[in-house]
Parts: sequence; structure tokens; C-alpha cells
Amino acid sequence: MRKRIFSLGILTIAALSFVNCSNNEATETTNPNAALFDEVLTNISNNVIVETYGELNAKATALRNAINSLTYPITEQQLNEVKLAWQATRSPWEQSESFLYGPVGIEEVVDPAIDSWPVDVAAIEVIKTNGAPITATSLATNDDARGFHTIEYFIWGIDSNKTAADLTAREIEFLKAAATDLQQNTQKLYDAWRSGGGNYSINFTDAGGTASVYPSQKAALDEISQGLTGIAAEVATGKIEEPLNGNAGAEKPEAEESRFSNNSKLDFANNMRSIQNIYLGDFNGASGKGLTDIVALSNPTLDASIKTKIADAIAAIEAIPGTFTNAISNNRNAVQNAQIKVNELKALLESQLQPFITNL
Repeated sequence: MRKRIFSLGILTIAALSFVNCSNNEATETTNPNAALFDEVLTNISNNVIVETYGELNAKATALRNAINSLTYPITEQQLNEVKLAWQATRSPWEQSESFLYGPVGIEEVVDPAIDSWPVDVAAIEVIKTNGAPITATSLATNDDARGFHTIEYFIWGIDSNKTAADLTAREIEFLKAAATDLQQNTQKLYDAWRSGGGNYSINFTDAGGTASVYPSQKAALDEISQGLTGIAAEVATGKIEEPLNGNAGAEKPEAEESRFSNNSKLDFANNMRSIQNIYLGDFNGASGKGLTDIVALSNPTLDASIKTKIADAIAAIEAIPGTFTNAISNNRNAVQNAQIKVNELKALLESQLQPFITNL
């Protein structure tokens, strides 16, 4: 994720809720939908968010193991296996970006360590050539030279055509440190949320209770809905806009998120799936209660519109021909159409879903 200033959503919610604290407490206990809110918050927290972070950590562990098994010189098969492991790890990360609250951004602040972009090639090259040992510990002080995109840079190369023969012993050393650092951060994130670790999920499962930072169920639901709007806005106005128009209205390919691996379109589509997972309450085929169940109860038209806009955004992103790098120059209309669809989703979430949740 581009170096992001995280909003203090929890503090804002708490401050706004303080004035009406007594009213919230009264309505939470008598609200006829309180049981449904509890089901939605529990499912989203435990079965979508925690499960997504669990898969992310499992995939990051597999990536670390694949890289740690490398010895110079490596084969094309080994390099391809590492590339596949990177892509497999990337998917759950991008599907987590609609819930960048709590440990990922404020408490543990692992997001920039995992996903700073664009990657700082100059910083990486300085570390690579200075002769000092490269370890996960030494990388921990420089977010611009760690995480997904550092690994991506080494295994695909700056022109996306790196071969096994091109990978040096020093680069393998760097890769091992970066993969270890990445896995340590995904482990930290998973542990912070799960019930056997930091149990951040209790803030949602006990929203309105003494164990939660949220003064009401509605406040927790509001945080969740803001997360959906936030990632839709970032994809439209950052991830797509900057490489498409960042050079005085012309393309700026160096601003593309996953340009070395040509994974950007899948990144963006998975960001939309992150919204979909939270809204529907589903992850990896496991179905439960989501925001859809709350919205459909009193506004089925809005519920249907949100589902359609999510599907339209995914379809438009996937319809961009070829690689995103090529498309920002040669298929700009298709990229602009995808941007429009994501913006339409963002506008609907911001103008209708968020007020709906706020006024529950």
C-alpha cells in the first residue's frame, strides 16, 4: 500500500459517541436487530478478517520456505515456484485491504512494512551493494526496501524478464531476509487478531461491551463500512489514477503497484473482492452474515445496488486487455472505464451505505 496516513477512526467514533453514550446503551439493549448485528460483527471478525489474515500468514510462510530453500545458482523451476508462491501470498493480502483498521495500521503498524509502493529501487540497490550482511532485522528499519514489492523486484526484475541465471548470490541473501521479514509481519498481524493471541476481534464480537473500544455495535459497523469506502477510493484515485495520469495527465508506469510481476489488475480486483467478502460475510466459500443482511432487511434496493456495483467493478478491472502497464498507454479507455466503475462503487458506499449504517 502506498505510504498511507491511517485515520484514527476508532478515536473519532468514540468521541462522537460519547455525547450520546447513554442513548446508545439504551438502544443497544432494546434494538430488535441487536442479535443480527452481533451475528454480523462476529462473523465478519472471526470468519472473514481473522481467516483472511490466517491464510495470508500461511501463504507467507510457504513463500518464506520456498525462498529459504534456494541455494545459488538456482533453476528456472525454482524461480517459477517462488513466483507462484509470491502471487499466492499476494491474493489474501489484497483481499484484506478493506479492513485496514486496528493492528495493521494503528497498533502494530505493519502495513508499510508489508506493502509500501512504489518500491524504492535505489534504496534496495544501496543495501545490496554495501557489503553488509542482510537480515530481517537490518531490513526492519527501512520500509522502502522490504515487503512484497522488494521480493517482487528481485524475482521478476525491473523489466519483468529476470531469469534464474540473472539472480545473484547476494540477491538470494536479500530475498531470504525479505521473505523472513514479511512472514514475521504477517504472523504478527494474525496473532494480533486471533482469539489465542491479542484477540483484537473481541472489539467487534463484544462491541458496546466493556472489552471493546467501540461504544456500540453501530460504531463497530460504522468502522467496517468506512473501510469499504476507503479501499474503493484508494483504488480509483490512487492505484489506478496515479499510473494512468500521474505524469501531467499522461501515464506514469513507475507509480504502478505491482508492475514487475504484472499482477496489478489482480491486485485491484482482489481489493474489490475484499469489499465483497466483508459485505456478504463470505471468505473462501464459507458463508455467514454480512452487511448485506442488515441492509437488505430495510432497504433491499440499496442492497442489490451495492452487490451489482461490486460485480461491475470487478468485471471492468478484469476486462482491461493485457497487462496494466501496457493498458495505461495503449488501452486507456478500458482503464478509465474500470476507474469509473470503481468510483461508482465508492460513491454508492459513501453516499448511501455509510449514512444507512450511521442511522441504524
